[in-house]
Amino acid sequence: MKKFWEFKNKTDDEADLYLYIEIASWGGGYYAHSAKSFKQELDNLGDIKTLNVFVNSPGGDVFEGVAIYNMLKRHKAHVNVHVDGLAASIASVIAMAADTIYMPSNAMMMIHNAWMFTAGDSNDLREAADMLDKVNTSIRQSYLDKAGDAITEEDLTALMDKESWLTAQECYDYGLCDVVGEAKQIAACTNEELFAKYRNVPDTIAKTAQKPQKKRVLSTEERQKIAQNAKTELENLKSYLGGIINA
Repeated sequence: MKKFWEFKNKTDDEADLYLYIEIASWGGGYYAHSAKSFKQELDNLGDIKTLNVFVNSPGGDVFEGVAIYNMLKRHKAHVNVHVDGLAASIASVIAMAADTIYMPSNAMMMIHNAWMFTAGDSNDLREAADMLDKVNTSIRQSYLDKAGDAITEEDLTALMDKESWLTAQECYDYGLCDVVGEAKQIAACTNEELFAKYRNVPDTIAKTAQKPQKKRVLSTEERQKIAQNAKTELENLKSYLGGIINA
């Protein structure tokens, strides 16, 4: 399975990181290429002084994304994030780890509340909702840490509640990017099916999506695996939040 990142050394002091597809997956298939192996490749870059991160991603797995955000945030190098087309969902959170965020004038960033697959009775669903609220609080803080006084927590919460697709200028005004540059040609970063889960996808972004492959009928085994993945995701969420509470 293809990794969701690619590192490239430029010099002994500088390296590039490309995040050009979905971040991990929703519950399986990428375990061999997780935040753990991402960290190993990041460490292998050595004592670099500059890390350029190029983003064109619809988002993905919140746990992978938060882990990568924290790795980049504490890295000693000066981190430049370039939003080449779209930084949506958890990809926008990763962008907040930058010392400097650059966005072409036609690039966009999407922020929203976390969501997940889950299964169980009414008590399980209430527990999952409560935990998602805590995840939203954590994610919201990532934006606030970058924005400083440019946006209030109340206004940010409202933007996340309604799934907001922000232009580069809006991101600049809200403190979510530092430099707005000239427009660039936007390449496709995913297919239509991944955008279908979002409510307010702008036409300019939807038009860059690749056509999905023909759907196939899932086998019983595959359906059972999806149900198991939903259960695993809930357990991961519990573990993640436990780490936040105990930190």
